[in-house]
Amino acid sequence: MKPFALHLLRHGPPLRTGLMLGHHDEPAAPGAHSALIDHAQGLGAAEVVSSDLSRASDGARAIADARAFPLRIDPRWRELDFGAWDGKPSAALPPRQLKDFWSDPDANPPPDGERWSDLLGRVGNAIVDLDRPTIVVSHAGAMRAAVSVLTGLDHHAVWAFDLPYGALLSIRVWRGEGSEPASGQIVGLRT
Repeated sequence: MKPFALHLLRHGPPLRTGLMLGHHDEPAAPGAHSALIDHAQGLGAAEVVSSDLSRASDGARAIADARAFPLRIDPRWRELDFGAWDGKPSAALPPRQLKDFWSDPDANPPPDGERWSDLLGRVGNAIVDLDRPTIVVSHAGAMRAAVSVLTGLDHHAVWAFDLPYGALLSIRVWRGEGSEPASGQIVGLRT
């Protein structure tokens, strides 16, 4: 199968920053979507896909409206579920638990939260359903999971690069044959 472009676009700044925002539906700050629309200019995409959380889906809707692209909402592109930590500042969390989480998010997920491998699984399944140039408006964790799934990089490697609000990460995706997973090559990062 011919490769296609996957443009991962992080949502704009939420109303409140500095929080562990996973599945908490924190809205975007006023004016947060203008940078997303600018980043989407010139991308040869056929559709826009978005997390169902409003900080991402509202921006995706703005891009779809501005570019006359179809929009599809897909909850598999949500951020990692931070469970009991969701919506709290990291400074308010138990330091040892937070350190253990960052060190090994699969063995030490947030209380009542999601494991890194679960995020990889759902984002990997979402990627399987893509087959044409697509803009995905999502979250930093889901974007890192996509990079991990497509390149084989572990969580340490994908958490080592910065993805500020509004960052655009473009990946060329090749479909695997039979039961082989898709693979990808990062072709651009714009902030």
